[in-house]
Amino acid sequence: MSRTGRLFQLMDALRGNRHPVTAAVLAERLGVSERTIYRDIAALAELGAPVEGSAGVGYLLKSGFFLPPLMFGADELEALVLGARWVRRQGDAALAQAATTALAKIATATPKDLRDEMAETSLWVPIGPMQPEFETFVQPAREAIRRQHKLRIRYSDEHGQPSERTVWPFALAYIDGRRLLAAWCELRDAQRHFRIDRIRAADPIAQRYPTPRHVLIRNWRAEHGIHEDS
Repeated sequence: MSRTGRLFQLMDALRGNRHPVTAAVLAERLGVSERTIYRDIAALAELGAPVEGSAGVGYLLKSGFFLPPLMFGADELEALVLGARWVRRQGDAALAQAATTALAKIATATPKDLRDEMAETSLWVPIGPMQPEFETFVQPAREAIRRQHKLRIRYSDEHGQPSERTVWPFALAYIDGRRLLAAWCELRDAQRHFRIDRIRAADPIAQRYPTPRHVLIRNWRAEHGIHEDS
C-alpha cells in the first residue's frame, strides 16, 4: 500500500473513535509497526490535520476537520446504500427522506458521480407491509431524544391496560420489525422500555430532563450488559 493510502486509512481509524487511540492499537489495525504510526501521525500534523495526543497516551482527531472528496470502495458503497434502504423501511417519513438526501449528497460530492452505481446496487432489505402508527410516534420520540426533552405519552401495555406517563427518552432501538423506546419513567421512577406500536398519543414537553442523556445511556448499558460497540 502506498504511503498516501496508509495515511487515509489512519485518518479513517482516528475518525472512527471518540476517545484517544494508542499507537499500538492503530498499528495492529493497519498492520504496520508503531514506529510507522508515529511517523504517519507526524506527517498528518505537518499536512494540517488537527491530531491531538502523544506517545503512550493516544491520539485523537479534533472534530470539524474535513478531507477532500474520496472515492468509495465497492464494500463501502454497498454498505451506504443498504443502510439507507433499511432506514427508508424502518424509519419515519422524515428519517426516510433524510436517508435519500444523504445518499444524493454523497453520490455527487465524490470525484466520480456515483448515482448510477448506487441505483444498481443489488442489496435489499426485507419488504413488508408498512405500519402507519410507527411513522406517527417515531419522529416525536426521535426529536425528544435529540433535544433531551421530556415526552408525555398515553400507553397501552401487553394486556391493553392504558396509562399516562411522562418519560425521558434517551434511546430508540429497531428490533425484529419493532421500534422500542428506552426512557426513564417518572411514574415508575425507573428505566422502562416502551413499544412504539403501543403508544396511543405522544405530546412533546418543552422541558429538558434533569439527567444528561449520556448518563442515562451509560446506566442503561450497564444495567443490561450492552457493550459500547453494540
